[in-house]
Amino acid sequence: MRWRKDFTSGKLTIEHVYLITSLPSGIASGTQLAAWIRGPWKIQNLLHHVRDRTFREDDSKIHVGRLPHVRAGLRNLAISVHRQDGHINIAAVLRETARHWNRPLTALGLTG
Repeated sequence: MRWRKDFTSGKLTIEHVYLITSLPSGIASGTQLAAWIRGPWKIQNLLHHVRDRTFREDDSKIHVGRLPHVRAGLRNLAISVHRQDGHINIAAVLRETARHWNRPLTALGLTG
């Protein structure tokens, strides 16, 4: 069963979800099955959500040529550098980076 709350309207939605697998009964635990189901959402939450909310990628007016792919690559690089540096809140670290421009360069080992 999934519970989802729309924070705008306050509406709570409950959804029953059924899983079909070719595994024999008892081979995988409920925890393992849940991890397999949620696995793709980890990427969504760690990368795409940050690109959509923090960088406002969906609001971009640039849609032609190679520039959208280049900009997405640079955003992914920025997110990855800050995550490797141990940061979880990318929006907060981007604000801090705006004040200390050499911080990402230091994280990449490009300055001392």
